[in-house]
Amino acid sequence: MAVALHREKLGQFNSIDAFRAVVEGMSDALGEKATAVALVAAGRLRGKKLAEELGLKGTTQSLEEATQKITQVLGAEGSRLCIIDKIVQEGDLVKVYTLETLCAVGGDSSDSPARCTFTLGIVWGILTELLQQKIKGSHTESVLRGGAYDVFEFTPV
Repeated sequence: MAVALHREKLGQFNSIDAFRAVVEGMSDALGEKATAVALVAAGRLRGKKLAEELGLKGTTQSLEEATQKITQVLGAEGSRLCIIDKIVQEGDLVKVYTLETLCAVGGDSSDSPARCTFTLGIVWGILTELLQQKIKGSHTESVLRGGAYDVFEFTPV
């Protein structure tokens, strides 16, 4: 049986408030660490599927070309998850600079560490397929902590 991917009257999108409620509910039920693990894993799976759909799996595209495709699917023309401003490679380190990240919208700017877990996971999954190597990702800068971007850094494992 085929799964309906489109809603006839409501369309493809839901609210940021609904997404935040899912994350908060998971955190209440599972705890922060388990929720973070689950959201990163869900994001990575989605990212791998997106990379395949975009034809990025194992290609020799430049990061600039890949950034354009990723931005199209995650940005204003796509799912509106975030804006990927740039992806920069510095030796083995790959940095992804994001804006208007769904995970950070309406987030708490207190002393708790910022975590864009789902968004980090999606970018991680895409880069894993694009680079064809195992990588480790982390959220190193946050707009909630005064940064100009939410920055994700990836290194080979």
